[in-house]
Amino acid sequence: MTSNQPPLRLLIVEDQVDLADNLFEFLGEERYTLDFAADGLTALHLLATHSYDVIVLDLMLPGVNGYDICRRIRQDLKCQTPVILMTALSALNDKEKGFDCGADDYLVKPFELRELQLRIDALHRRSSPQRPVLVAGDIRFDPGTLEVELRGSKTALSGTPARLFELLVRAYPSFLSHEALSDALWGVRHGEMEGNSLRTHIYTLRKSLQIGLGNGLVKTIHGRGYSLDVPADTRASTP
Repeated sequence: MTSNQPPLRLLIVEDQVDLADNLFEFLGEERYTLDFAADGLTALHLLATHSYDVIVLDLMLPGVNGYDICRRIRQDLKCQTPVILMTALSALNDKEKGFDCGADDYLVKPFELRELQLRIDALHRRSSPQRPVLVAGDIRFDPGTLEVELRGSKTALSGTPARLFELLVRAYPSFLSHEALSDALWGVRHGEMEGNSLRTHIYTLRKSLQIGLGNGLVKTIHGRGYSLDVPADTRASTP
């Protein structure tokens, strides 16, 4: 980030004072402006009254846990700011739960502070402004509201699954490889770890679409990648 660019505004939600201090010391210079919350309710208040570029959210918080806070950020506040969850919980079902709540990234403790910084910067680069509605057959996706419409039924996506769906709609009728999707979402390839993360995001995306629209709309091209699966009787070229 050059000196003529404004600093990124970060909200750090962490109840461990030592880690919060380390984060502030590492990040809190010219490149970032940091706010701190030691619990979820304070974080929600700050988010309701301020705007941020990225939220770094610990899962194990006093009172309301990070899963619930992330869900309330998306559902109650209608806030689409990128969220990175950080936690010692490393099981796949814990990660799945986090992504299902609307998180964009999941970082397991202990971690290098430089890795967190790279992920913060990557998420911010990929936070895109509102663009015209995208159409593929009877599927309509609004990148501004993150709303998907299929034959009159509508549902809203959030976080990384929403950006993943946008990539697939833009690529239709072609497929996107695992590598292309990982590069577009995270900027650099992180091998098997990001491959597993991508599969979890695909699962979360399909689940959300199935619940909201009655159709998962994403097809696996085995050994190659994924594509948008427009219902057969409405399959058409994207205008």
